[in-house]
Amino acid sequence: MSRRVPAAAGGGEPAPAATHAPGGEAAAPFHGLLCLDKPPGLTSHDAVMRVRRRLQSPGAGHLGTLDPSASGLLVVAMGAATRAIPVWQGGEKTYEATLRLGVITRSQDLDGEVLERRPVTVDEARLRAASVALTGDLEQIPPMVSALKVGGRRLHALARQGVEVERAPRRVHVASWEWLGVALPDATFRVRCSSGTYVRTLAHDLGMALGTGAAIVTLRRLRSEPFGLDHSVTLPELEALPLDQVLRRAGTPLDEALGVLPAVTLDGSAAASIGTGGRPLVEPGAAPVAGGARSVVLRDEAGRPLALGELLADPERPGRVRACPQVVFPWAVRVVR
Repeated sequence: MSRRVPAAAGGGEPAPAATHAPGGEAAAPFHGLLCLDKPPGLTSHDAVMRVRRRLQSPGAGHLGTLDPSASGLLVVAMGAATRAIPVWQGGEKTYEATLRLGVITRSQDLDGEVLERRPVTVDEARLRAASVALTGDLEQIPPMVSALKVGGRRLHALARQGVEVERAPRRVHVASWEWLGVALPDATFRVRCSSGTYVRTLAHDLGMALGTGAAIVTLRRLRSEPFGLDHSVTLPELEALPLDQVLRRAGTPLDEALGVLPAVTLDGSAAASIGTGGRPLVEPGAAPVAGGARSVVLRDEAGRPLALGELLADPERPGRVRACPQVVFPWAVRVVR
């Protein structure tokens, strides 16, 4: 009978980096993030599957959905990085979009059924002023075409059936609007906003505030902090380039990607304890205590990430702190017979 237990440091497999066979093809699984410039007309799920097949990854998932009609940055987690996805999901987003005044659609973009057309009698000054009022903390009602679930069902699945349900407003934050070009009834803008903000709904709400209505014409995601299109590949590049070039251009190894978290370095005995399910006493340094289940990365003395976890005060030893692993990476696991 076999059972899996976390391995002691030095007794488990090393954290695999991307290694490459002659010709640039991957010889070992890549654990980390890959930034893809998704084209319009492709679902996020299908884009992830294309990446997964190309890299022959045992697992993959994205950090945040892009609508099929949208283009731009889709960050794909590969291998063991899928277990750390929540670490990177909260970053500020930057989008460029074009809206059209004078039209209201069911989906809040031009792909949806047109519900109403209105004359456009506003000028650029009023457009800019209205966007200022939609800056800061806002209450936003998610669109019916979103991937959110209500009653266990995706809103977009209900929308395809012609069903509309009540949606609770959500708090979002819009840091800035920047108008790049105005040729009414169309206008192009760049917006910086919190994770979970629906740009199509921002455009719809702006149009309603102006009395004209508005719908998104095009939408492109430029950044999902700390990642951007400047470190990405397109689908044709993904398919055509050798994998070592793909990873150099658009990949971030898990070790590096976890640099967004505070780290606690474990000595040999503490690392061995983590590897066998223990909760060793540690010196927290600048790392937060009771910061949440994935608030720190636990590394060995070589800097290798072993686990994500939380630091908690030891109730039996006042003033002392224990490292409590929540996610242990595969290379810190061995089979005991």
